[in-house]
Amino acid sequence: MGTERTTADPSPEPLGVLDRRAPAPARTAAYGTDPAQVYDVRLPRGARRRVGVVVVHGGFWRAEYDRAHAGSQAQAFADAGYPTAVLEYRRTGMPGGGWPGTGEDLAAAVAAVRADPQLPDRLVLVGHSAGGHLAAWAASQPWAHGLAGAVSLAGVVDLRLAADLGLGSGAVDAFMGATPAEAPEAYAAADPAMLRPAVPVVLVHGRDDDTVPLGVSESYLERQRDRADERAEVRLHAVEGCGHFGLIDPEHPGFAEVLAAVALFDS
Repeated sequence: MGTERTTADPSPEPLGVLDRRAPAPARTAAYGTDPAQVYDVRLPRGARRRVGVVVVHGGFWRAEYDRAHAGSQAQAFADAGYPTAVLEYRRTGMPGGGWPGTGEDLAAAVAAVRADPQLPDRLVLVGHSAGGHLAAWAASQPWAHGLAGAVSLAGVVDLRLAADLGLGSGAVDAFMGATPAEAPEAYAAADPAMLRPAVPVVLVHGRDDDTVPLGVSESYLERQRDRADERAEVRLHAVEGCGHFGLIDPEHPGFAEVLAAVALFDS
């Protein structure tokens, strides 16, 4: 368990990835009855890797940010040989969204993907920002056993710290429906930093991130030092010259570090 420095050539923050549209997925499947309870499947055209990637998009859990902006990232995984599923889920401001509904959606979606005959049995969860929170949270759940692991990209992996910092203009309090002081039991169940991972977790975080500071991932790592074991190792890759969105932009040098993190589980 530890922090490793990696370097990406400094370049402007590629905000264009939020508006870029990827090729259409091979298909979209439902895992529930709500229109938001679906996942998109993208498949490699050539040789397949041993694991599949499950992408959990970010957007501070808010309804206005859907999976569309994760299409370029997901297509890059498929082009690299990984069968890929991009999850949608109910979000803050939607009926059933917020805690605990969003977590329930993630569990149901992962179960559906694991049962999908076109996708591998072994899966790695890759979540960005709020999706990083969900991926790290999933890694601590009893149903995580059998997953290859989780990769958090600039994840909100310490909810209490993120709430104290007011990240996303109060996004954590809105997602949880309360402050940590008002709902300590809910935070204890939802906060990855307070839970023990059951599978390995890799944190990838840009040093220039001013949306979710690197310190959030560092706090999660520190809290896990006395919890994780060899089967659920936690490590942190701090990427120089990279902000919040470079990690989901295949055109940014920092994305190479994301591919390297996922490749750790391809065995």
